[in-house]
Amino acid sequence: MSVQLLDGKSIAADIRAVIKGRVDALRSAGGRSPGLAVILVGENPASQVYVRNKRSACAEVGFYSEMHELPATTSQFELVDLIDRLNADDRIDGILMQLPLPDRIDEAAVTERILPTKDVDGFHPYNIGRLALRMPLLRPCTPKGVMTMLARTGQPLAGLDAVVIGQSNIVGRPMALELLAARCTVTICHSRTRDLAEKARGADLLVAAVGRAHFVPGDWVKQGAILIDVGINRGADGKLVGDMDFAACSGRASWITPVPGGVGPMTIASLLENTLQAAELHANMTAMEASGNPGV
Repeated sequence: MSVQLLDGKSIAADIRAVIKGRVDALRSAGGRSPGLAVILVGENPASQVYVRNKRSACAEVGFYSEMHELPATTSQFELVDLIDRLNADDRIDGILMQLPLPDRIDEAAVTERILPTKDVDGFHPYNIGRLALRMPLLRPCTPKGVMTMLARTGQPLAGLDAVVIGQSNIVGRPMALELLAARCTVTICHSRTRDLAEKARGADLLVAAVGRAHFVPGDWVKQGAILIDVGINRGADGKLVGDMDFAACSGRASWITPVPGGVGPMTIASLLENTLQAAELHANMTAMEASGNPGV
């Protein structure tokens, strides 16, 4: 069996083209462009790169975007005040808080301050709760992107044994919820997991999200498994590599995501999808309020 590549860069380009078409149609009908506000605290070089990529993607699909670059000395009070103003701004449909934040800022409190309907990262407890209850609204971007990629394989997911290595709130936990909703049997592994290698070897679908270069060797991979590599790490030679040993793992897999060009572009594409969805939610809410029906 020869491995097939899940080309996130190509899939993301298709998604952006669809979104641009919908935005063009919206504007032709007299509507406004969806609006995204991005907040960056401090001068983390990696975060700055991610933010530039997101702004570029917004421009490509015709979104209105704002960039709020705050100094590392910004207080939590000042940050929350900005979020409150963006929550009340009708031009802004989505608010993206670039993580990580300085240690002295309560990340959970800031995340919860964003309105759930403007939480295009999908991290608000309301949105995570809806995902857990199989009533998704705005879904965490990276797991959502992974599910879009998996759909492109054409392989049925129901009944697969899925293993997620990593339990972060950003990827591991919501990824497990997405796979559970797809009727996989899901195991979440972490630093205290016993016999990690054996659990990985039993996976029909293996997701690695630990942030350690080449953490998953080829002999952890079941023959014919689908492999999703969420990791983005800088190798000793300066090149980007994933959490999986790509060369060794691809020799056993049926499908595999590359790094770079795999999950990364899909995360941004999912952010754009969420922002468009948030804009549609706001338009519907405005219409219901105008008709005297506030909805649920």
